[in-house]
Amino acid sequence: MDIAATTPPEVTVRGAAELFRTAERATVTVTLGFEGPDREPVLSRTTRGTAALVAGLHDRHSPEDPAAGPVTWFSSDRLRTWVTRPTDRDGRRLDPVHHASTLTRARFRDVAALAAWVEGAAGYPGVSIDGIAWSLTAPTRTELTRVARAAAVADAVDKARAYVEPLGFVDVVCTAIADPGMLLPGTSAGSGGPPPFAGRAAGAPAGGGGGERRLEFTPPDIGASAAVEARFVAVAGSAP
Repeated sequence: MDIAATTPPEVTVRGAAELFRTAERATVTVTLGFEGPDREPVLSRTTRGTAALVAGLHDRHSPEDPAAGPVTWFSSDRLRTWVTRPTDRDGRRLDPVHHASTLTRARFRDVAALAAWVEGAAGYPGVSIDGIAWSLTAPTRTELTRVARAAAVADAVDKARAYVEPLGFVDVVCTAIADPGMLLPGTSAGSGGPPPFAGRAAGAPAGGGGGERRLEFTPPDIGASAAVEARFVAVAGSAP
């Protein structure tokens, strides 16, 4: 085949990439609450318990310099109260039950401090550890996204070259590049890959071997994914 006399083919491809970094922050959510037949004791226990819980966060947080302590941010929602009227097995109304609870969140930059605080908080009466959400810092997230996008473009170039080389062309020139769904019909930004940021594995508590067991957490890897659509024109010539 005479490549010089052949109209260079046009190739449209989708490139994708996914990169991972270890989580740098952990936000723990804690509920503290009580219930009982009398409203005032329930409110008092909840208020005092929340104050003690938050005091432990104050000791680990520096408002002037959040990076100085293990806790970068925390909040405690206002007291929530409600009343229920349970029934017995025969459907008869029983005495009212008063409830009160608060929700406290704290973001830790130090995994060891997180484990120590969670272990201590779990020993408070009325405390329930609702979960831990892992994340990256904003600068790391921005940089990881930038690198993933560049890798997705490189993937598209490699894919386009692989298509044209068997036809006798030596390279490709990009003529258009876009977000998913703008060049290829039937695709969208969320198709064909994981969400832009996703954890590779949940941060799991781990215990030590022998002796006294201490609570530990292993930060998960958090991934940034990127995808692009690109159009190329094959280039004829002599391979180097």
